[in-house]
Amino acid sequence: MQKDSNSDAPGTPRLRRRRGSNEVPREVVKANGAHMLVDDRNKYKSMLIRLYSTLWMIGGFAFIIYMGHLYIWAMVVVIQIFMAKELFNLLRKAHEDKQLPGFRLLNWHFFFTALLYVYGRILSQRLVNTVTSDKFLYKLVSKLIKYHMVTCYFLYIAGFMWFILTLKKRRYKYQFGQYAWTHMILIVVFTQSSFTVANIFEGIFWFLLPASLIVINDIAAYIFGFFFGKTPLIKLSPKKTWEGFIGASVTTIISAFLLANIFGRFGWLTCPRKDISAGWLDCDPGPLFKPDYFTVPEWFPSWFPWREISVLPVQWHAVWLGLFASIIAPFGGFFASGFKRAFKIKDFGDSIPGHGGMTDRMDCQMVMAVFAYIYHQSFVAPQNLSVEMILDQIIMNLTFEEQQLLYSKLGQIIQDKMFGES
Repeated sequence: MQKDSNSDAPGTPRLRRRRGSNEVPREVVKANGAHMLVDDRNKYKSMLIRLYSTLWMIGGFAFIIYMGHLYIWAMVVVIQIFMAKELFNLLRKAHEDKQLPGFRLLNWHFFFTALLYVYGRILSQRLVNTVTSDKFLYKLVSKLIKYHMVTCYFLYIAGFMWFILTLKKRRYKYQFGQYAWTHMILIVVFTQSSFTVANIFEGIFWFLLPASLIVINDIAAYIFGFFFGKTPLIKLSPKKTWEGFIGASVTTIISAFLLANIFGRFGWLTCPRKDISAGWLDCDPGPLFKPDYFTVPEWFPSWFPWREISVLPVQWHAVWLGLFASIIAPFGGFFASGFKRAFKIKDFGDSIPGHGGMTDRMDCQMVMAVFAYIYHQSFVAPQNLSVEMILDQIIMNLTFEEQQLLYSKLGQIIQDKMFGES
C-alpha cells in the first residue's frame, strides 16, 4: 500500500490530539499568522462572532438583573453547573469511564452536596425571614436549618463510602486522581461563588458594579489590543498586549466612577435583601448613596455645561474596585491561560461562541467577587452591632417561644428603667 505523502517521516514525533479536545495544533496557529491580534488574518470574523455572543449575554444579564436577587442567584447556580461540567470533563478519560459505570454520577453527588451546604449556610437567615409569618413553615424551616450541617455531612460520607466501594483494580490511580480533582473543583467553584451570592444579597449594586467592570475591562482590552496591540504583555497569553492592558485600565477606572453614580440612584440596586422573595424593594439608601454637591471653580471653561456637580460617596469606593478590576483581576485570566497551556487546550469549553466555555468567562469574575465582598465588609459595612443585626440573630437562633420570652423580659426591663427614672 502506498504511504500517504502527508504522513510523518520516520523518527518525527506525531501531533497528538485528544478526541473532543479544544487543543489547537501548532500548525493552525502558524498558518493563522502572528500571535498578535492586530496581525490576525481572521480577526474580523472572530470579532463578529464574539460581538454577537456578547450582545446576547449582556441582554440576558440585564433582564436577570431587572428580575431581582432570586433570579440572579439562580443564574449563579446555573453558571456553577456549567463550570463544574467543563472542569469535570477536563481530566475525563472515556475508556476509563466505560470500565466504571456510575462513576461520573459520584462527581455530581459531591457537587450538589456542596451546593446544599454552601447556600444553606449563606441563605438560612433569609429563609427564616421569609417564613416568619407562617408558624408551621417557620418550625419546619427552623428544624431543617438546625440539622442542616449534619445532613450535609452524612451526604458527604455517603459519597465517600460510594467511592470506596467502587474502587477497581488497575483503576486506582485514575479513580483517586478524579476524587482529588473533584474536590479541587468544588473548592474553586464554591468558595469564590459563595462570595458572589453574598454580594447579591448585600445589594445588587455590590454584585452588578464589580461584574460590569470586569466585562468593560475585557471588552476594552480586546478593542485596544485589536486596533493598537503591538507589545506583548505576558508569555502565558500571547495575544494580550500592553496597549490593551493600559487602555482597558484607564477605561475601567473612569467607568467605575461613572457607573457607580448611575447604579447608586436606584433603590432596587442598593437595598439589601433580607429574605428570599422576588418582591420590590424600597429602603433608606444610607449616606453612601446620598449625593454631595460640589461647585465648579470659576476658572473652568465657560463651555462646561454644569456649574454644580453631584457625587455619591460610593463613587470613591468604586474607584478602588475599578483599580482592582483593571490591574489585579486580569491575573485570574492569566492563571486560567497558564492552566489551559498546562493541559494543552485552547478553551475550557465551547458553550459560548467566540468566548469559549463558561469557565473562560468567569476566571476574572471569581477573583473580583472575592475582593468586592472583602472590600464591602472591611470598608463599607457597619462594624458595630446595629438593631437590625441583633434582630436578625434573634430571628435566626431563637425559637418562637424563646422570642416571646425575650419580648416579655425586655419589656419588663424597659418598664423598670422608666419607673426608675421617674
